[in-house]
Amino acid sequence: MKEFRLDRLDMERAAHNGAYLRFLREPTMSAGLYALAVGAQDTQRPQRQDVLNFVVSGRASMTVGDETTMVARGSVIYVPAGVPARFHHITEDLRVMIVFSPPEG
Repeated sequence: MKEFRLDRLDMERAAHNGAYLRFLREPTMSAGLYALAVGAQDTQRPQRQDVLNFVVSGRASMTVGDETTMVARGSVIYVPAGVPARFHHITEDLRVMIVFSPPEG
């Protein structure tokens, strides 16, 4: 078993001055914590893996392909491999747990 606490992961991510912290890598999946501040630019590119985004906190819009939706705490968004996706119009600091399958990188 591996156990993680979001508050500790967020502190570790911030200590490394990055928007993203990968905290799990297994043969069939990986997971990370992504953070964007109000007004920040999301520069992610289409991923080679299927991606599940779980919004832990914050509020923003998210565009996946040609579709846009508002996301907030509790939102879960699936993005198929190769489809462009990004967060924008971030109105509350955003924290997103991201799961990749197969694992990233």
